[in-house]
Formats: sequence, C-alpha cells, structure tokens
Amino acid sequence: MSDVINKAVEALAGKMDGGFDGSVKFVIEGEGAIMVDGDGVRAGDDEAECTMTADTETFEAILSGDLNPTSAFMTGKLSVDGDMGTAMKLGSVLS
Repeated sequence: MSDVINKAVEALAGKMDGGFDGSVKFVIEGEGAIMVDGDGVRAGDDEAECTMTADTETFEAILSGDLNPTSAFMTGKLSVDGDMGTAMKLGSVLS
C-alpha cells in the first residue's frame, strides 16, 4: 500500500467526528482507494454509494483544508460518481 493512502487514511480518520451512515470510496489516481463508511476509514476498493476521484495533489489539498471539495468538483479537479447526497453528507462531516 502506498504512503499516500496510509497518510490519507490517518488524516480522514482524524477528521471523522462520529459515525457516517453512508459509504464513499475515494480513488486517488495512481495510488489506490480509501473507503469511508459506518465502520470507519480504511484502505480498500469495495462497492460504495458514491465514488470520488482526484489526483494526489487535489486530495491532499482537500484534506488539509486548502481546497474546498465543492470548488474542486466545480472546477473539474474532483469527479463524483453515484449518490451526490452521500457525497455532500461526507463533505459536511469533514468540514
């Protein structure tokens, strides 16, 4: 597993304040995938209600708070496939 994925799992887990009742997969291009669901945050490539895809730089900027996920989506840096409501729920949990 890549260092980027390991660090992202740690960072996301630290931002999760309580439970999340959906399932989202973050795909970091060239690195792998991260699952966020009711069980927490982990490296994995399972089925999810929503899949978000970005490059490493965009994902790290979102995690650090330097880039708003909505802005990333609107500018084409973040793609969302699946249930947009679930994506928005996760965005509010991480903010």
